[in-house]
Amino acid sequence: MIQSSRMISLGIRRQQVRRQLLSLLRLRKQPLALIAAVLLPLTIFAADHTPPAVQPATDFAAVEVHEDDHLAIAAEPYDTRDKMDLFRVDYVSHGVLPVRLIVTNNSDHPISLRDARIIFITAQGDRIQAAEPDEVERLMTLKEKQGAKIPLPGPLPPIHRKPKASNKDIEQDFDTFEFQALVVEAHTTRAGFLFYDVGGLTHPLKGALLNLHQIKNAQGKELFYFEIPFDKYLKTKSSQMN
Repeated sequence: MIQSSRMISLGIRRQQVRRQLLSLLRLRKQPLALIAAVLLPLTIFAADHTPPAVQPATDFAAVEVHEDDHLAIAAEPYDTRDKMDLFRVDYVSHGVLPVRLIVTNNSDHPISLRDARIIFITAQGDRIQAAEPDEVERLMTLKEKQGAKIPLPGPLPPIHRKPKASNKDIEQDFDTFEFQALVVEAHTTRAGFLFYDVGGLTHPLKGALLNLHQIKNAQGKELFYFEIPFDKYLKTKSSQMN
């Protein structure tokens, strides 16, 4: 009788063990599916370098509005690590400043930017033209040749560490993000990025401004120039940090 009870108990235990094993197998598969379901969208999102949603120029801190021309132009620097996540390359660490240009035309007629000059003017009065992709690539190459210096106690020379920047990534960023609008239609906002070489400046935005001239209306008449001070942006940025 005791032996029979032991056999029955052993059979029950075997069934329990079998059920536990089956549960474990199911649980092993389930987390993998859950992890895949969670990580896949994150992976896609991380690789999805999509331009920010277009908003009116007046939504930004550094903006100038010309009421008579029904035109507003804003400049939004991308100068922080969080903002750099938008791009494939960390431009700021290579001395290149992306500036998002936002142009809102509230008039009843298109305006032309075909001949427009958009210049970064430093606090010292230096005028910096927007860089082309090959110019940014040369800057990246120069940085890679120089490398990042890690100081060591003397008399040992510093260690050079090379940052990585792909020409393909730069070209893709320009294709995706560069300001390309030659015309801004009536009651329309256009936005995109310009890239400026500010590598030699300690505080490139302080006291600097973005100058736009040779903007023309539908009749070909040149409109009054725009000067957008970046101190407006810095003031807002400072208040957000406090």
